[in-house]
Amino acid sequence: MKLYVSVDMEGITGLVDHTHVDSDKHNYERSRIIMTDEANHVITAAFDEGASEVVVNDSHSKMNNLLIERLHPETQLITGDVKPFSMVQGLDDSFDGAIFIGYHARAALKGVMSHSMIFGVRNMFINDVAVGELGFNAYVAGFYDVPILMVAGDDSAAFEAEQLIPNITTAIVKESISRSAAKSLTPAKAGQLIRERTAFAIKNNAVVKPLTPPDRPLLSIEFTNYGEAEWANLMPGTEMVPGTTIVRFQSKNILEAYQAMLVMTELAMRTTFC
Repeated sequence: MKLYVSVDMEGITGLVDHTHVDSDKHNYERSRIIMTDEANHVITAAFDEGASEVVVNDSHSKMNNLLIERLHPETQLITGDVKPFSMVQGLDDSFDGAIFIGYHARAALKGVMSHSMIFGVRNMFINDVAVGELGFNAYVAGFYDVPILMVAGDDSAAFEAEQLIPNITTAIVKESISRSAAKSLTPAKAGQLIRERTAFAIKNNAVVKPLTPPDRPLLSIEFTNYGEAEWANLMPGTEMVPGTTIVRFQSKNILEAYQAMLVMTELAMRTTFC
């Protein structure tokens, strides 16, 4: 089995607020170690279950968080920014399955540090299906006929994954109390859980089907502020729904929709609030 692993940060064990995931804050460096160790639990379990190759994509912020010197020596790491396909860079039809760890719930849902790419997004839709990072990334994997075998994160991320992908395995490392508080396992206990759930997911890979994206999907992004929608609407091919902060883009496939989302959210981040 050739396995793809996308590693975000907000859903990692014990991380609950911006001081853990912002490189300028005091908790960040210790959080990088926990994040890297958590990735290693997945990688080690995958190789123990007979994986022939594991490719890991650092998927948080500037995407240079994982400590390569601490990773399993047989791992291949995709690191750095800018990436044309961001959190799913390097994913293609050569993979037999994918695992998402450190993932969080989408913006409009309860969950530790819940959001969808940027804090200016309230909702994203593929046709009529509400998606966050988890769902959008799963659709890209589905374009390549790659199933998402497991998601690790808080209970809200697990619930979101189970609603989208029947028979998916989840590893819940913390339970959300609020957006910045949780009841968390210790890293040691979470590591044991993640290794066990990874092994289970790989053994049961045949029961999970790819999340197949629709043909010519309509991407809709609802922003929190009209100014953000104005910026996003500068991208050619978009239209703003009158009287709302929703910007739409009719794409030819999910890959184009994904890159459109990246451009629209990058533009929206230029909005100032003064």
